[in-house]
Amino acid sequence: MTLALRVPAELSARVPAEQRGQGRDRDSVRLLVSRGSEPTHHGFRELPSLLRAGDLLVVNTSPTLAAAVDGRIGHARVVVHFSTPGEDGRWAVELREPDGRGTTRPRAAEPAGTEVRLPAGMRLVLEEGLGGPGGRLWWARVTAGAVPGLLREHGRAIRYSYTERDQPLSAYQTVFALPSADGSGSAEMPSAARPFTARLVAELVSRGVQFAPVTLHTGVASAEAHEPPYPERFAVPEASARLINAARTGAGRVIAVGTTAVRAVESAAGTDGVRARAGWTDLVVTPERGVRVVDGLLTGLHEPEASHLLMLEAVAGRAAIDRGYAEALRGLYLWHEFGDVHLLLPEEPTISPLTQRIASATVGEKTSAPL
Repeated sequence: MTLALRVPAELSARVPAEQRGQGRDRDSVRLLVSRGSEPTHHGFRELPSLLRAGDLLVVNTSPTLAAAVDGRIGHARVVVHFSTPGEDGRWAVELREPDGRGTTRPRAAEPAGTEVRLPAGMRLVLEEGLGGPGGRLWWARVTAGAVPGLLREHGRAIRYSYTERDQPLSAYQTVFALPSADGSGSAEMPSAARPFTARLVAELVSRGVQFAPVTLHTGVASAEAHEPPYPERFAVPEASARLINAARTGAGRVIAVGTTAVRAVESAAGTDGVRARAGWTDLVVTPERGVRVVDGLLTGLHEPEASHLLMLEAVAGRAAIDRGYAEALRGLYLWHEFGDVHLLLPEEPTISPLTQRIASATVGEKTSAPL
């Protein structure tokens, strides 16, 4: 899917919302709402009034890692992006090079056996290409130390060229992030959940909106190639599976917070509902495959060429995505992980005036009936 749109550079969110003015917080972003193909404009703090009791928000609890580490190949400086740990102790990594502006650019492919010198005397050796489109990622082994400790001591959050400056890792953690015992997490922030604050979560719960936590550790995306995602680790707990199935059989809507939450829950979906599952998923949600569980989606605004727009189309349909993105451009919404967000909801069924009168009369009869 490719939209015939060009996102002007000035619409890239260069810093987090809370740094864009005095008195602002994470939830000080705008919210575009598409019900069917009809977009309306809101502030994110209006979200509780846009949802209803019984709705279920599926949220990703994966923490963001300080996944970028400086290294050297010979005398050349490189930046290693640690993407995903394998089952055999290796890591999927991407090698990039500094661009002189504090960010990175693609680096020419290196041969197998290339050694990268890392901080604290550690070494990384490229062993084999991960395969898949683009061939950016390698399975690599780190010697003389453990990767989680390396990231904690010498890593920083992955930063892209449209951002203004480095941010502390805390700026990339969502309110739902939970530390994992083995130090695993996401190479890139599950950014759709970034605008949530503890205050807003409490208000949603007080209105009867529920939360179902899932986990999907997202790997590094390509800022240049717009590739489909590689296999990623995920987990849907039993309690969350029960909540999702209950919402589906009731009057509530299952709304995923981010494309990572969609991928996790749809990977656990079968013909009889959602079951607790954990492992690796290579699922790519497309309009042809469709969605089995998710009714709506809260997502950031991403480049029109990005492959996960196919997932958005699977959830909401092509007309909603086309019109929503055109409206976001007209409204000067901000793009990327620190930007504004888009809520895709199913179109409400139209109730005829006659049906409304019958329903009102029925309610009146029940109210006036003797006890």
